[in-house]
Amino acid sequence: MPFSLEALVMTLPGLVVALSFHEFAHALVADRLGDPTPRRAGRLTLEPWAHLDPVGTLLLLFYRFGWARPVPVNPYNFRNPRRGMLWVAMAGPAANLLMALAFGLALVAMVRLGPHTQLWRALSEVVRNGLFINVALGMFNLLPVPPLDGSRVLAGALPADMARRLADVEHLGPIVLIILLMTGVGGTLIAPAVYWVQRAIIGVAVGFWGWL
Repeated sequence: MPFSLEALVMTLPGLVVALSFHEFAHALVADRLGDPTPRRAGRLTLEPWAHLDPVGTLLLLFYRFGWARPVPVNPYNFRNPRRGMLWVAMAGPAANLLMALAFGLALVAMVRLGPHTQLWRALSEVVRNGLFINVALGMFNLLPVPPLDGSRVLAGALPADMARRLADVEHLGPIVLIILLMTGVGGTLIAPAVYWVQRAIIGVAVGFWGWL
């Protein structure tokens, strides 16, 4: 089995938080922009069971590939559908980066203030994993490959005619995504961003606690 029980326990909290906040952020922004669809679907909540897909979560834990339940959104409820979808798409990765910052602040506090017992070190590892998972999930979702959030951000930022051309090849996105995952190219593409974003977050956290 590619995942030990200890690693499972250390990873699960961060993964649940990352997926739940990611999907909740999509739902919240869509709701604020005038689309009641997520609220009606029961997705305007931080309760994990509203967002987690059982199969997708297990695959993420054991094989580093999986998914949560997509938030249903009707862009025609937005005043500007293309711009609205851009903001909804951005909300998921942005929420992950905010959660990564929260984990970073907690990690620095634990390292500086904790009693450094075995239990404390284990909890610190859970927090460290939460930081990494949120950064990795946020960066991966910004890849401009359908059905990832990055493709919707790109479609909303492009001129309308170019966005239509992108939509014409959207059906190829899942194939490209599978190739990126199976070959490891996807991880290679985001690895530098994950590394530097983590360093930046730790730097901010250290500066914050030093300022206090």
